[in-house]
Amino acid sequence: MMHSVGKWAGLLSVIALLSSCSSVDAFGKKVKRVKAGRTHNEHDQVHIVVNKVGPFNNPTETYRYYSLPFCSSHATHEEEDEAAEKINHDLDGTHRIAQKKKGGLRHKQRIGESIVGDRRETSPYEITYDDSVEWRLLCKTLLSPKDITAFKEAIHNNYFFEMFVEDLPMWGYLGDTAEEDIILGEVEGSKTFLFPHLHFYLGTNDKKIVAAKVTTDLERKVDITDASRPIEVQFSYSVEWYDEPELNWKDRMTRYSDSRFLPSSFEIHWLSIINSFVLVLLLTAFLTVIMLRVLKNDFSRYMDLDDEAMEEEESGWKLIHGDVFRFPQNTAVFCAAVGTGQQLLVVTFCHLVLALTGLISTNRRGSMLAGAIILYCMLSFVGSYLSVRLFQQMNGKNWVHCTIITAALFPVPCIAVFMWVNSIALAHGSTSAFPFTAILTCIALMAFVAAPLTIMGGIMAKNYAVRDFNAPTRTTKVAREIPTEVPWFKSRPFQMCIAGFLPFSAIYIELYYIFASMWGHQIYTLFGILMLAFILLVIVVSFITVALLYFQLAREDHRWWWASFLHGGMSGLLLYFYSFYYYFHRSGMSGILQSSFYFGYMAIVSFAFFLMLGSAGFQSSLVFTKYIYGRIKCD
Repeated sequence: MMHSVGKWAGLLSVIALLSSCSSVDAFGKKVKRVKAGRTHNEHDQVHIVVNKVGPFNNPTETYRYYSLPFCSSHATHEEEDEAAEKINHDLDGTHRIAQKKKGGLRHKQRIGESIVGDRRETSPYEITYDDSVEWRLLCKTLLSPKDITAFKEAIHNNYFFEMFVEDLPMWGYLGDTAEEDIILGEVEGSKTFLFPHLHFYLGTNDKKIVAAKVTTDLERKVDITDASRPIEVQFSYSVEWYDEPELNWKDRMTRYSDSRFLPSSFEIHWLSIINSFVLVLLLTAFLTVIMLRVLKNDFSRYMDLDDEAMEEEESGWKLIHGDVFRFPQNTAVFCAAVGTGQQLLVVTFCHLVLALTGLISTNRRGSMLAGAIILYCMLSFVGSYLSVRLFQQMNGKNWVHCTIITAALFPVPCIAVFMWVNSIALAHGSTSAFPFTAILTCIALMAFVAAPLTIMGGIMAKNYAVRDFNAPTRTTKVAREIPTEVPWFKSRPFQMCIAGFLPFSAIYIELYYIFASMWGHQIYTLFGILMLAFILLVIVVSFITVALLYFQLAREDHRWWWASFLHGGMSGLLLYFYSFYYYFHRSGMSGILQSSFYFGYMAIVSFAFFLMLGSAGFQSSLVFTKYIYGRIKCD
């Protein structure tokens, strides 16, 4: 026992080591990350960390901040004095740092930050605590035609930049255009302006930085329309410190959600969610009452018949009692899909609970995604255990084959999509491409955590799980013929559409806010509502799948196993269809890089929902089928 514990402790140590290795540059030492929440003294250095730039409408298409020709070092005191004299500005009283600051040195990062495309680097801004500055020269540089063209293309593509002050993000635009045609872009007479001056607003409480914002100065913009000749540009900055007595350091991230999300849509959001919940609950209650009345009538009819009349009156779902528990084709794949779906259900529920309790930061970059990857790996034994248990109950022999399918069913599509989008990102030089150490960490998680736990779950199911399926009726040797003449409204395609529509309506309102957070710049904070929507979604999927199962059995079709799984998973397919609507009608995304990431990863999310909800639909259908056939007398 102690040896086993020591083995697992060693494996976890390897994972922790590899995670920390993601903070070490393969080609050189990285700068230690700036610790957030420090208590500052007067004139302490405050570090501005630059991160990335990219088109505002394509949040995944991001590049290193210094992929554009920004200042990589601060101006000397002599250069500052000379520039200040030209604009009649007095620098007396300005607190200066003796050591010249350099930019472009990479910071150590968490694994989650690397996954979401962050590439944090030092900047040359010289800012000291509680020292407001009206103007300082960052650098004076001569932009070549190539540099000007790079800035112009970025401005025309609506590029934004992202910076951090102690984990507090700041955003701003590189420049602006004037008299530009919306369709044709730059035309004769249009102007392109660069914003070389930044103004930092830094709020403090109890000697800690609790708020940060950066703005540009329109009065200091530089015309860079003509890219045929070099232009001398003077980059500068100013700093304004102010008190934030009502904002505590632990609540510092609430300002981002407040300023971007809640005031404009919070009340409307709640009303929409309540309206959706009430509608779905009413439909579910209506469906439940109808099903209960129909089943009550069926039970009464079957129970009142004597044994001699039973055979003559036998019809509907009772007629197929000898075939309803005939196991499906491709049993190993079916069991793997059910087990993987149940694993994803547990992962999603645990993830939401951790987000609600604050154990996973919902504001820290990459924490949610990194948490999902780690939870999936740590709960791998759930999927393999449930898959192999069901496989053995269906008289399956090769449990190893079932375990391998379970281990590969969800990760293999994820790896295929990742290889495609990562190749596209590398070809474009985007920071969205995973760094090598992040890939190595994910491989280590799969090899040293997910794989052993998957094998362990399969072995536990083989040795300790109950093998008896406990079917309430006996299965005949010859399968009964299934009626072929079926009305169009009872056909499989029509029922699959119905199966997806009602559950999808339970989450439709919430989808916009989730998509705006995943594929935009909003911060999602209402995880309580998301938890309610998720629970309601599972309940509605279970109810609608059971209802469609009853109609299928009533028309004497005993092939319900795969049908119940497909009916439950249809909401995942509708989710993917909705992603097309969002891309083309609700967002401004464009380009091969952004499209590859969006449609690739939405395919993975939709597939996960297909497996989760398909598994929930099958489990509820199995309980329902055993219940109704266990209540009647069968030969």
